[in-house]
Amino acid sequence: MWYIYSMNTLTNGSAILEFIHSSGPAELDQSIRDNIRGVGLSVLAIGLGLARIKSEKLFIALNYRNITAYIEGLSRATKSDRSNIFNWLKIGETYLKYRDELEEIGFTEGDGSTKLAFLERALAHGPKKEVFDKLINMSHRQFKAFARSCKTESRENSPFWEIRGNILYMEGQRAIILNRNLGTKNTKMLRAVISIACRALERNGFIVAVHLRGPGEARRFIPAARRIRAKIQRQVKDHQN
Repeated sequence: MWYIYSMNTLTNGSAILEFIHSSGPAELDQSIRDNIRGVGLSVLAIGLGLARIKSEKLFIALNYRNITAYIEGLSRATKSDRSNIFNWLKIGETYLKYRDELEEIGFTEGDGSTKLAFLERALAHGPKKEVFDKLINMSHRQFKAFARSCKTESRENSPFWEIRGNILYMEGQRAIILNRNLGTKNTKMLRAVISIACRALERNGFIVAVHLRGPGEARRFIPAARRIRAKIQRQVKDHQN
């Protein structure tokens, strides 16, 4: 027996989250389908449900190999455009990413959850407070136009590379986005690797990867590697002279 939840009554994001996180994969899938079909239409509920299915890999329990296959199956079953479903997923992921800020300004579905699809773009190039003020006060059409009007810095005035939050920019253009769900240790290592790679690119250098088995080997290897590098550089310089 399926229970149909009308998400129209859940205008608070936290209330929707409470329902979504208390549901099993099959119940969550059914709620998403019901909302898409208009039984209790809520774009935010659909997006948050899709975000959970993706982040927790619940699509496996629903017999799909990945989130794309799940969305394609959902598109066929509900006769909905797959691009719309991917957009709803983006809305859900954006809400979760900026949940604290959204709750702080009192954002609810009544303020227009579809505007969340443009929030990241606006935040990448606009002052945070201004962006969130406009998110609350602008209509969907106005906020979409505002986000699209945000200009990137000119390449001449941009640093060769920089990391803002979890996003790497190269010459003012977004290059890599690190998933915030990777965990502190993995994120720290990836940021370090990316930084090293960018410094090498900036200096027209090369990177040689060496896999070491633990911090003990690393402590011994690093000073030895520096000595070898210095020796090679001296030899190259002498040869050039």
